[in-house]
Formats: sequence, C-alpha cells, structure tokens
Amino acid sequence: MTSVATKTIGDYAEVNGIRLYYEIHGEGQPLVLLHGGLGAIEMFGWNLPALAAKRQVIGVDLQGHGRTADIDRPLSVEYMADDIAALVRHLEIERVDVVGYSLGGGVAMQLAVRYPGLVNKLVIVSTVFRRDGFYPEILAQQAQIHAAAAEFMQQTPMYELYSAIAPRKQDFPRLLDKIGEAMKQPFDFTDQIRGVTAPTLVVAGDCDIFPPSHAVELFALLGGGQRDGGWDGSGRPKSRLAILPGLTHYTIFSDEALASTALRFLDDPTTDP
Repeated sequence: MTSVATKTIGDYAEVNGIRLYYEIHGEGQPLVLLHGGLGAIEMFGWNLPALAAKRQVIGVDLQGHGRTADIDRPLSVEYMADDIAALVRHLEIERVDVVGYSLGGGVAMQLAVRYPGLVNKLVIVSTVFRRDGFYPEILAQQAQIHAAAAEFMQQTPMYELYSAIAPRKQDFPRLLDKIGEAMKQPFDFTDQIRGVTAPTLVVAGDCDIFPPSHAVELFALLGGGQRDGGWDGSGRPKSRLAILPGLTHYTIFSDEALASTALRFLDDPTTDP
C-alpha cells in the first residue's frame, strides 16, 4: 500500500470545490481520521499520536469545521465523502483505512459506499445509520441546534476550539444552522450498508447517544452475528463489533481505548480484505 511523505504541519488541498485542511502524522499504511460534528482534528487528543505511532494518519477538518472554511452547499455526508475521495486522489494514495467518529463515521461509511476501490478497512465510531436510531431525547436536543444557540454555545469546548482555529470565527452561527438543518433530515442507509465490502469495525460506548442494539444492528448488516464463530474462528466475519464499557458519545473519541481497539482490528490479518 502506498503512502505519502511524512509531514509535521498541516496543508490545504484544493479539491472538489473546497479548500480542505489536512494534517499528516506518522508513517506507514495511510489512515484517514475524521472528526465529529462541531469538532476538528484536535478532538481526538491522545488517540491521534497513538494511531500515528503505527500508521500514517491523515487528519481532516471537514467542511465548515476547524480550519476548513464553509462553502455554498449543504452539509451532507455524501458531499463530504466526495471531498475525502478527492483528497485521497490528490495525495496519490491508492487505498486507505478510515476511522470516523459520529459525523465522521457517516462520512466514512459513504466513502466506502461511493468509492469502494479507495477503502481498505473502516472503523465506524459512535455513528447511527438510521435517524430513528438516536434516543428520543437526542433528537429533541438536535432540534435546538441553530444560529440562535451560538451565544450559549460560546461557553462550550466546541466553540473554544472553533474560535481558536477557524479562518472565520464569525461563521460559527452559520455552522450551527447548517448542521442543525442536516440533523433534521430523515436518513436510512440500511440498503447501502448491506453493499459495503470493506471489513468494518463498529465501535460504540455502552452509554452512547443510541442504544447498543443499534450498533449490533449495524454489525449485522455487515455480516456479523449470523452464526457461531467456531472453535478455530473460521466462522467469524471480517467485520467486528466493540462496545466499550463506561464510555459516552462525549468521551469515546478521546479515550485511550479507542486507538487500542481500532489498531487491534486494523493490524489483524484475519480481517484483511
């Protein structure tokens, strides 16, 4: 598998109509790392250097997030998957592993659906594949995300990070409006996921924003949980499931268990495509 030269600072790629910010850390097999909504590369904390110790990590700030300025289009996982595919080609990489959290997990799934030839293995973290997978109270909270909430959000770590690195920090209300609008849209990727060929690790916290059963359902769509694995493991699917104890949607992305769990899957030859 090819990789690009190691960089220690970030750069921009003019791809797919957007000026996309990315950073490259470490050496080895390329791994694209995708953050969650209202986040940026930095949100992974300890996990980024832990992953970069074994992989060449390409961290990306998605549309309207972090150092990537917004453009005149809706926020959608499909558009952002197109951005990532264009970035991978811009960097002249043949195939990548992908780790995506929440919004980034949705982008990663769409990358595998739309560009299967670019994706080696997937790690999907704390991600719903159907809107009704969220707990009802989470859907109610999502309905409150809009520009009018910007003043309240200024007291949160999400705004602190955004205001520190965004090219136009005055765009934060615009980001809230767009991500709030995206959250209102119905979606169900069940049929698409059935066609995903990349071996996938499904990761969720046992105290996530959806019940563990939703992660189990995603695992089943990927061929998991259909039969006994067998005494010799020959009945195991290439995809795997990890429910991490005691972790919430707001701690899983920076907990050290994430990197170790992801790397165990990525390094396991029995999960290779």
